Amino acid sequence: MSNNDIIVSLDIGTSKVRAIIGEVNNGTFNIIGVGSADSEGIRKGAIVDIDQTVQSIRSAVDHAERMVGIQISEVYVGISGNHIGLQTSHGVVAVSNEDREIGEEDIERVLKAAEVVALPPDREIIDVVAKQYVVDGLEGIQDPRGMIGVRLEVEAIIITGAKPAIHNLLRCVEKSGLKIKDLVLMSLGAGQMSLSKDEKTMGSVLVDIGAGNTSIAVFEAGTMVATSTLPIGGEYVTNDIAYGLRTLTDQAEKVKLKYGCALVDDAAPDVIFKVTRIGSNVEKEFSQQDLAAIVEPRIQEIFHLLHQEVKRLGYSELPGGYILTGGTVSMPGVLQVAQAELEASVRIAVPDYIGVRDPGFTSGVGILHNVIRNIRGRNNAIAANTKKQPNRNNNKVNPTSNQGKTQKTGLVERLKNMFSEFI
Repeated sequence: MSNNDIIVSLDIGTSKVRAIIGEVNNGTFNIIGVGSADSEGIRKGAIVDIDQTVQSIRSAVDHAERMVGIQISEVYVGISGNHIGLQTSHGVVAVSNEDREIGEEDIERVLKAAEVVALPPDREIIDVVAKQYVVDGLEGIQDPRGMIGVRLEVEAIIITGAKPAIHNLLRCVEKSGLKIKDLVLMSLGAGQMSLSKDEKTMGSVLVDIGAGNTSIAVFEAGTMVATSTLPIGGEYVTNDIAYGLRTLTDQAEKVKLKYGCALVDDAAPDVIFKVTRIGSNVEKEFSQQDLAAIVEPRIQEIFHLLHQEVKRLGYSELPGGYILTGGTVSMPGVLQVAQAELEASVRIAVPDYIGVRDPGFTSGVGILHNVIRNIRGRNNAIAANTKKQPNRNNNKVNPTSNQGKTQKTGLVERLKNMFSEFI
């Protein structure tokens, strides 16, 4: 197994840091290793302690390395947060090839041209996503590689972030002893993997409910058109349980994961558990129904705020509905509460790979999916160029057998070309 076939994503969240190792083998992609560690030094999706975050990253990477038996040196890092912004841009270039065939180099140049936008000094470009390409006025092209044209344009979305947040993230990963291959917007990667073609085209909302915050990404016309972040997530549910049951936060988290239910009607009154009260060693019994009475109002509030935020972004009714992901949505009853509050079609997205079939892994696997998509596009372009190469060589005259003829032809051709400029 060579490291060239292996790509690694790093998802640094509020509650967990996850390193996911993917292997590309003969065009097929598989998850071969997962490392997970409790996240320290991050509050509401933002880094508040670099040293603690570095330690969490190292733990997750070590865990993944031990599982697969390889050493990780390069990673693709996921980024999210309320500092992320989108803006539209336009790029235009002339096709550089003599035969006017659009190649990978032209696509890179037109995307670079789209990056030339005025940005405030505290903002930085994370990625450029093409909405559509235009070749000589022909619109709606998704992949112009191999097409013939003179003028190539792109309508793109520029993803920007706050410099301090980006640099703190990069600093943490570098201090962990890892090289950063690229930054990937997590909601973009998760959306490309989780949403169907129709959902992306007709319009839908991807909602990632993490521990510290809830990320919202609106997809329409095949690409991401809006994004936002709410500072509320599963951590709030844990805090409510800690206050409601008068217990420690660590114990409240364990109770939430084992007995949590977001719907009182679905909770079992005969499922009993004990918790130690804070400030004493006395244990008190509670039922799952008692727990659901605390959890349900908070989950309802999260979806109510989510609905309001999507309306504020200007997208009230989208045919594709809402696609939920993130660790919090794996709790029983969340889907039913979401359907009641959002009054739309709602489903939960889960990665379809062995070892990561949990909504909490969607972002990490989405990063890998985004990287592979880009690599495959480049490889197809390279393969197309190499296929054309032998045909050109076949037309060449053998230099040893017809050396005199070639020299003569070359001289005549040069004279013709010289005079043609004046004709």
